[in-house]
Amino acid sequence: MPPLEPARLILDANGTPFSEVYGDVYHSVAGGHAQSRHVFLAGNGLPARWRGKKRFVILETGFGLGLNFLATWLEWLNDPLRCAELQFVSVEKHPFRADELASAHAAWPELSSVAAELHRCWPALVPGFHRLELVERRLTLTLGFGEAAQLLSRIETPVDAFYLDGFSPARNPELWSPEICRSLASLAVPGATLATWSVAGQVRRALTAAKFDVDKRPGYAGKRQMLVGRFGPGDVHRHLEVDAHPNAVDG
Repeated sequence: MPPLEPARLILDANGTPFSEVYGDVYHSVAGGHAQSRHVFLAGNGLPARWRGKKRFVILETGFGLGLNFLATWLEWLNDPLRCAELQFVSVEKHPFRADELASAHAAWPELSSVAAELHRCWPALVPGFHRLELVERRLTLTLGFGEAAQLLSRIETPVDAFYLDGFSPARNPELWSPEICRSLASLAVPGATLATWSVAGQVRRALTAAKFDVDKRPGYAGKRQMLVGRFGPGDVHRHLEVDAHPNAVDG
């Protein structure tokens, strides 16, 4: 894999983290943590869907600032009926360095306890998979640094819920491509759910072609709509684990 180009923490005129590579913000101006809860947690029916299960797996396209992961981690910790084991898999082409993540996360003091642990074990920014074992190994974060299509093709764990959170499809079309959607479908268990803030026609068409049944729901803050979906029963999918070890690098 080629060397990574790390992201830089830049704020726009509203003080919102902004990507100079994609010309887009990392989260809604109205609030990152609240957006994560409304779009990705509620959009996937969480925490209710992980309750009573031995294991629940979430896959995210676009780790970014890690707000979706931190919001999910905190929700899971605070849920007395949580699943015994939570696995979170996420890919990111331009990861931040730990110190810049810490600077960005200071805006959400309610996440400080989990954010500090993430900063402590944040891996070196080298391509491939990095596995972080947290909360006495009951929570696993598997980070894939590099091109999403290549990384997703190497994942074999069955997925219960998808967080689709790349930059705008107009600015980052590769992360919303039919190829990516087919890769997600190949990992989805029957009844797997998805959620995203984007309702772009190309996204809906690609997901529908990949056999996700999608529907529009009220969006977060000023955004009128968001998208949710469910994968119906179909082909038998691969049910193996991600081949990654703690802080190991593939590539």
